[in-house]
Amino acid sequence: MDNISFNGVPGWYVINRWFALNPISGYDAADNPFNFQVWQLITYQFMHGGFWHIFFNMFVLWMFGASIEDIFGSKKFLTFYLLAGVSAGLFQLFVTPLLGGQGAVTIGASGAIYGVMIAFALFFPDTLIFLYFLIPVKAKYFIGFMIVIEFLSVDSASSGVAHLAHLGGAIFAFLYIMFDKNSHVSIKDMFRKSYYYKPKSNSNIFNNPFTKRKSDNRDVEDANYYEIDKKEEDDTVTQEEIDKILDKISRSGYQNLTEKEKKILFQASKKMK
Repeated sequence: MDNISFNGVPGWYVINRWFALNPISGYDAADNPFNFQVWQLITYQFMHGGFWHIFFNMFVLWMFGASIEDIFGSKKFLTFYLLAGVSAGLFQLFVTPLLGGQGAVTIGASGAIYGVMIAFALFFPDTLIFLYFLIPVKAKYFIGFMIVIEFLSVDSASSGVAHLAHLGGAIFAFLYIMFDKNSHVSIKDMFRKSYYYKPKSNSNIFNNPFTKRKSDNRDVEDANYYEIDKKEEDDTVTQEEIDKILDKISRSGYQNLTEKEKKILFQASKKMK
């Protein structure tokens, strides 16, 4: 864009002014007021500062995003990705002034990428990531370390990196998955158990040790037995349906199957016997 101009104005300046994320208030290097527009919350995500900027963002998107798209589906993943970028932009716009930072034009998909990384760490916390293609590190530790670095780097405004945008995308992703009823991650079970656990106030250390106690089966669900009529038994259950159900069990457990899926699984097991 260095060789392109519009009425004597450099092309890069026009593109940044209308499509990069401009601060809501303040002045740019040419003493012109910033030109914030609502659509910039979307368009800034598709602008990058050079080949390596876009290369590393797209590499990380490919590395982590494919697995999340398999879970969400293409449409939901696209919505999640763009909303993470929008949240990153809003975080950058409104938190920067609160911390006394100077407004600057923001470009890049890094905020959305951090959202995808957080999603990967929640869904696949123990998956190994090979650092420098040699050192195996679990995803939850590697991505957690990256987030800590972003927190510690917020004040380094001279770096030219929008650390607040990274944190905004990460925070959005965490809240999105925690409140999404269709997203089953282990950390939800951890929060749920700590919320429901309430020690008995009348507990007594001198209770009879031979008293039979009720076992807590709150997190255990047995497979149900279904009466399959002749019509249902004649219906063919495809291997593809069974594979989908087994994949769902591996991701979120038997208790999250629908009644229909449980019946299909029971019917298939009955035929195998």
